[in-house]
Amino acid sequence: MSDTETEQSRDQEGLGAAGQQLSTAPQEDTSVLPGLGVIGWARWFWRQLTSMRVALLLLLLLSLGAIPGSLIPQTAADASKVDAFRAAHTTLAPVYDKLGLFHVYSSVWFSAIYILLFVSLIGCIVPRTWQFVGQLRGRPPGAPRRLDRLPAYTTWRTTADPEQVRAEALALLKKRRFRAHTSGDAVAAEKGYLRELGNLAFHIALIVLLIAFASGQLFKSDGTKLVVEGDGFSNALPMYDDFKSGSLFSNDDLVPFSFDLKDFKGTYELSGPNRGTPRTFEAKIDYSVGADGKTRPKTVQVNQPLKIEDSKVYLVSHGYAPVITVRDGKGKVVYQDAVPLLPLDGNVTSQGVIKVMDGYHDAKGRYDQLGIRAFFLPTYGGGADVLSQFPALLNPVLNLEPYHGDLGVNSGLPQSVYQLDKKHMKGFKDADGKQLRANLKPGQTMKLPGGAGTVTFEKDVKEWAGFQIVQEPGGAWALGGAVAAILGLAASLFIQRRRIWVRAVRGADGVTVVEMAGLGRSESAKVPEELGDLAGTLYDRAPGAPDTHEDASHAVPAEGAEQ
Repeated sequence: MSDTETEQSRDQEGLGAAGQQLSTAPQEDTSVLPGLGVIGWARWFWRQLTSMRVALLLLLLLSLGAIPGSLIPQTAADASKVDAFRAAHTTLAPVYDKLGLFHVYSSVWFSAIYILLFVSLIGCIVPRTWQFVGQLRGRPPGAPRRLDRLPAYTTWRTTADPEQVRAEALALLKKRRFRAHTSGDAVAAEKGYLRELGNLAFHIALIVLLIAFASGQLFKSDGTKLVVEGDGFSNALPMYDDFKSGSLFSNDDLVPFSFDLKDFKGTYELSGPNRGTPRTFEAKIDYSVGADGKTRPKTVQVNQPLKIEDSKVYLVSHGYAPVITVRDGKGKVVYQDAVPLLPLDGNVTSQGVIKVMDGYHDAKGRYDQLGIRAFFLPTYGGGADVLSQFPALLNPVLNLEPYHGDLGVNSGLPQSVYQLDKKHMKGFKDADGKQLRANLKPGQTMKLPGGAGTVTFEKDVKEWAGFQIVQEPGGAWALGGAVAAILGLAASLFIQRRRIWVRAVRGADGVTVVEMAGLGRSESAKVPEELGDLAGTLYDRAPGAPDTHEDASHAVPAEGAEQ
C-alpha cells in the first residue's frame, strides 16, 4: 500500500471517530451472525424485537387493530348492539366471535401486540438512555486530522497567536451554548443534545400513554343517570340507570359524592333559519364530597363538567317530566309524581309510561294495576299534529292512553320503565267502543270509564337532566404523555445535532493558520450557515494576515464557509 493510500485510510478513520455517536441509535454488528442454538436465536430475536423498525411496525399494527374496535359494536360498550348485530348477520357474527372482534381491546391478539410494543419500547429506550447519559458525561471528540474533508470548512491566516485564537474560539462557542473544550491544537464543540433528549422523551411518552391507556381500560367506570328537578343522585352503584366498568374496577373505587338537581334551564332560538336550535343548557346543582362534605353550588353545562377527583359529571341530555296525579274510583290519590319522558326528536316530542302498581282499586273496589302510555308535545301545533313544533314549553299537551290489568312486574323478569307490556292488560274504552285517548293541557283531568278513577295533568311541568358520570384514573397521565410526545417529536425533528472544530497552528512562515469545520448528523444548510457566522465573528477577533503573492490563495471570506 502506498503512503498516499495509508494517509487517506488514516483520515477516514479519524473522520469516523469524530462523526461517531451523533445519535443514540444502537449500532448493529453485522459482522457476526447469530450463532446456532437457543441462546443465539434468543439473542437475535431480542435484537429484532427491540429495534426501532419493529417498534414502529407494532405501533402500526396496534393502530390497525383499533379500527374494528371503532367500527364493530363492542360488548363492553353496548351489549344490546352486539346482540342486534348477531341477529342481523348470522353468517358473519360467528367469524367475528372467533376473531374476538366483539371485544377487541381485551382480545388475545390485541393484548399480544400491546405487550410486545411495550416490551419493544422499553428494550429500545433503556440502552439508548444509558448511551445518551454517557455522551452527556463525556466530552466532544477531538478534531479529525484533515478538517478540509468535512462537509463545511473554512480557513484563513492571522497574525494572532494560536493560543489566543483557541481561547477566543472557546469563549465564542461557549457563549453560543456549545459544549466546548480544548483538545490538543484544536477546540472541539458540540450542540443539539436536545434532539436526542426529545427522541428519548417521545418514546418514554409512548410508554406513559400505553400505561395510561391500559389503566384507563382496567379501572375506568362509566354510568348514566336521569335526574328530575328536585331529585338527587349519590355515587353508588344502585343509583345508576346504566353502568359499565373495567375488569379491575371495584365498587370501592367510586368517588364518594352526591348532588341534587335544583333547576334546569334550556333556551332556544325563537326565529330565523336556526329556530329551535339550543342556545344554552344549564343544570344548577348542589353537590357535596364525602359523607360530611360541605354543600356547594355548581352550574353544569355542556362540555363543562363537574370535576371531583378522578370523576367527571357531564350534562348529556334533557327532557320533560309532567307531574301526574292518579285517583282511584273513591277519589283516593294512589299516584302522584313527575314522570320523565324520553325525547323522540329535536323538538323534544316525548313518550313514556305511567305505571301504577300499588294502591289502586277499580270502581268495584278490586285490586288492579294501571299502565298509561303518555305522549308529550311541549309545543302543540293544533289539529292533527302529532309532533311538537318547538322544544320549549310554549303550548304543552299531554296525550294519554290508559290500560288496566297485570303489568307483569311480579313475574321476576326485568322490564323497562319507559315501555308498556300490554300482553296481560286491557284498554279502557270510550263511548264509541274504541281505545280511550285524551289530549290534556296543564291542569286538565281525564276521567276513566265506569268510575274507575281520574288522571290529572298538573300545571307543574318539571324538566329532567341526563348525566354521564365518568371515572378515568389514567386521563391526566394520558394527557401528559401526549403533550410530552408532541414536544419530544418536535425537538427530534427540528433540532439538529452538530459539531464544530477550530484548529489554530503556527505555519512554517510563523503565521497562524486557522481552520474551522462543522459536521452534522444529516446534510443540512444549517451547519455551513452556522459555521460561516461563527467564522465571521472569530475573524473579527483574529483578523486575517496581510496577503502575499505566495499565500493569496489561502484567504477566505469570513462570512461564508467553503464546502
